[in-house]
Amino acid sequence: MTQSPPSDSSDGESASGGPNGGAPGGAPDRTSGPGRVLVAVYAIFAVAATARASVQLTTQFHEAPLAYLLSAFAAAVYIVATVSLARKGIGGWKVARIACLTELVGVLVIGTASLAFSADFPRATVWSWYGAGYGFVPLVLPVLGLLWLKRTRPGR
Repeated sequence: MTQSPPSDSSDGESASGGPNGGAPGGAPDRTSGPGRVLVAVYAIFAVAATARASVQLTTQFHEAPLAYLLSAFAAAVYIVATVSLARKGIGGWKVARIACLTELVGVLVIGTASLAFSADFPRATVWSWYGAGYGFVPLVLPVLGLLWLKRTRPGR
């Protein structure tokens, strides 16, 4: 019986199992490189949106209940996205994809509604005016998240 020679590093596989240190099966690790930065940005938005919504709901709820409840919903989406992007495996990938899609739809719908029906939004939400109050990061972030998830799909 003959043994195969050990593979060299020219095939793109690393000691961790996948190309470029990624997961076995070919997809890069979601939690390394750009993925780590993406998780950090989502974590910052999770903390910021949660803090904003908490203050608004406890001290100013009567002024703009819809806007402040939407801010709380956005905070929950950011928390779910942060945790699921940081998790490995297909389960975390699926939840992260749903969270990023929810965020994108939320930013587009709430952004459009806040422009078309401004009287219904007397106070800004995280997603009002497509995230203008946050430098439009809420509009760009889910797109980047979805692109990263596409690149790092498990079993790819």
